Amino acid sequence: MQTTVDSDACLSPPYRTMEPAQMSNPGVAAKLSVQELSAWHGEKQVLVRVSLDLPEHEISAVIGPSGCGKSTLIRCLNRMHELVPGATHRGSIQLDGEDIYASGVDPVLIRRRVGMVFQKPNPFPTMSIRDNVLAGLRLTGMRPGDLDAVVESALQQAALWSEVKDRLREPGTSLSGGQQQRLCIARALAVEPEVLLLDEPCSALDPIATTRIEDLLGTLRERYTIVIVTHNMQQAARVSQQTAFLLQGELVEFTETDALFTKPKDKRTEDYVTGKFG
Repeated sequence: MQTTVDSDACLSPPYRTMEPAQMSNPGVAAKLSVQELSAWHGEKQVLVRVSLDLPEHEISAVIGPSGCGKSTLIRCLNRMHELVPGATHRGSIQLDGEDIYASGVDPVLIRRRVGMVFQKPNPFPTMSIRDNVLAGLRLTGMRPGDLDAVVESALQQAALWSEVKDRLREPGTSLSGGQQQRLCIARALAVEPEVLLLDEPCSALDPIATTRIEDLLGTLRERYTIVIVTHNMQQAARVSQQTAFLLQGELVEFTETDALFTKPKDKRTEDYVTGKFG
């Protein structure tokens, strides 16, 4: 998709972008590779030539102040950005080396391979716990032979099975907030994605539920590539192996999490992680 918006039009000094360098972790295979990605909502540019490689079977955190483009970035990763009226993009995103926006690529298949969990738990209110888990399968036309096995496996992976195995016919909305979020994770896992995107998944949860989700992510990393948007820098430091810092739509820095928080290379990163702004 093309647009005539000036790529620097939404930026003001001193943050006007320079030629971006490719940011990645050498020696680690990239599951998703983002190249020169810019994105707009109508005339407003929200991402400016972002390039980064997201390693396989690791957790990558995306941090930055409100409005910096974090959610837009991950929505581009599974083609949900294009569902927003007036949304456009330029650049490429490759999944296992194949351009997900190439002609002929089925966006429904991409969204099955790259699952999404949103900020607020959103189980379908008219569906039971069991049917919520299976909802993604039905939407994508998948027909596994043993639905009960799919439900149990997904809930086991989401660390929820022991809590709900005797309540599967109850509404998904009967669960607590933290349980509802794990149910949404189970729903995403039921379609057997390769990548799991989480957009501030703990922002509406209490500290105990947040800890359960964070512990769960550490386990899921063994099977999935995970990208988490978070406004909580302590959470990024706890759960991720590498962190990307976005500011006004620009990727300022993407490196190992420990290095980003203790030895940032860019003054803007240092100012943000030390609380001077944001």
